[in-house]
Amino acid sequence: MPETSIADTVALAADHAGYELKATLAAILRERGLTVLDLGTTSRESVDYPDFAAALAKALKAGRATRGILACGSGIGMSIAANRHPGIRAALCHDGLTARLARQHNDANVLVLGGRLIGIETARDCVETFLTTPFEGGRHARRVAKLG
Repeated sequence: MPETSIADTVALAADHAGYELKATLAAILRERGLTVLDLGTTSRESVDYPDFAAALAKALKAGRATRGILACGSGIGMSIAANRHPGIRAALCHDGLTARLARQHNDANVLVLGGRLIGIETARDCVETFLTTPFEGGRHARRVAKLG
């Protein structure tokens, strides 16, 4: 089995409303040859989304992964919760364009998806775009640096 690097690891977490999407995304990531750091939840039983956003932020800060994906019902709660953590730039995306711009202009390190709002093909497009789009830097680097 080939050794994987941290660059090949994507942290993944969801609340109960994003659980099914998270399970599907884990399979998509593994198909791409990436290692999935699954931080829960593990069922549709009601849980509190801030706990899972915090777990993902902690994993990224600890260097267990370089990128993350969060899912909840709308994606709004997870975005708010994740962005409370220094160094996390979580972007709620609804399509490939928003995922591309989140990476190019904002150097987002966490993709957030609304499991109740987008279909699996749109989610797949968001993930693929998020993982393959580089940060443009330049004038955007100055702005991202101001985020702290």
